[in-house]
Amino acid sequence: MKEMSDKLLFTPGPLSTSPEVKRAMLRDLGSRDSEFIGTVREIRRGLVALAGPGAAAYEAVLMQGSGTFAIESVLGSVVPPRGRLLVAVNGAYGRRMEQIAARLGIAAARVCFEENAPVEAVAVAEALRVQGPFTHTAVIHCETTTGILNPVERIGEAVAAAGAEFIVDAMSSFGGLPLDVAGARIDYLVSSANKCIQGVPGFGFVLARRERLLEIEGRARSLSLDLLAQWRGLESDGQFRFTPPTHALLAFRRALEELEAEGGIAGRNARHRANHAVLMEEMEAIGFEPYLAPEHQSPIITTFRYPAAAGFDFGDFYSRLSARGMVIYPGKLTHQDCFRIGTIGHLFPDDIRRLGAAIREVLAEMGIQLRHES
Repeated sequence: MKEMSDKLLFTPGPLSTSPEVKRAMLRDLGSRDSEFIGTVREIRRGLVALAGPGAAAYEAVLMQGSGTFAIESVLGSVVPPRGRLLVAVNGAYGRRMEQIAARLGIAAARVCFEENAPVEAVAVAEALRVQGPFTHTAVIHCETTTGILNPVERIGEAVAAAGAEFIVDAMSSFGGLPLDVAGARIDYLVSSANKCIQGVPGFGFVLARRERLLEIEGRARSLSLDLLAQWRGLESDGQFRFTPPTHALLAFRRALEELEAEGGIAGRNARHRANHAVLMEEMEAIGFEPYLAPEHQSPIITTFRYPAAAGFDFGDFYSRLSARGMVIYPGKLTHQDCFRIGTIGHLFPDDIRRLGAAIREVLAEMGIQLRHES
């Protein structure tokens, strides 16, 4: 049961959280308190446990800030001064990794794909061969620009065969989609508290292959985003080097408990898929067209094209839905007018049906009819 003051966030994060996760933040705890240090330890162990069969080879490093901070901490800490990075790009978040690399002075190249097509492992392998050598390769698992899912397992094979290390931005997927981190040959996986695990914003985290992590001494291009130094601080006394987001961490511990109670990643993925199935049923009945082909679509977030109907204005559409307590996401595509609807967070199929009803009401208010529903 959601509190009446909360809007439903049909977004990829920040997203709707449970009342219990919110309540977990309603206390103050010192960053050097033994209970807090124990909380951080529990969180790190819990994250590693989600990595799959090869989890024992990984370390969880928590990093203050948004998920992008954690991405920058990895790129800036692991690529050596004379290293080279290949970024596989099929959306805005792949382009963001390129921007980070450029700002940090990291030599980088790209292999590009259309925004409605997944990254192809064969093309990555060819780029590694022709444009190489590369020390590192990076890709987005679920590209939130569209909701497309990239085949990180096959890409990981190509990267390993080329002798490079593999960085995966799993911001919108980790904890909500099954993934064998070691089996996918991932050396550094990055995600955020306020995504599929359903915590609140405040920190990101990295699952780093231990043997790789121990090799990056002296590479960090930042003091505060030094991945190795952060890990050593957490290992030595359980504390962050700089002020930690205490309340967000308390909320996240509760969120991990809720994930386990739901049946772990498999259980949460089942709910996401149920939410997505209802969304597609509702939106198709109303007359909206999805941007991606069904075989490329994840159950995380879905992109819809603007309707061709005269009078449709997304700003007005968004505002009217928000006034009804429903928040969706604007589009982020390069060449297509669109909007996005997320199906993760503390949302359930009935919430998706409520959104469908609200969309029908709003379109009627705007004088727009997309399809005669039977």
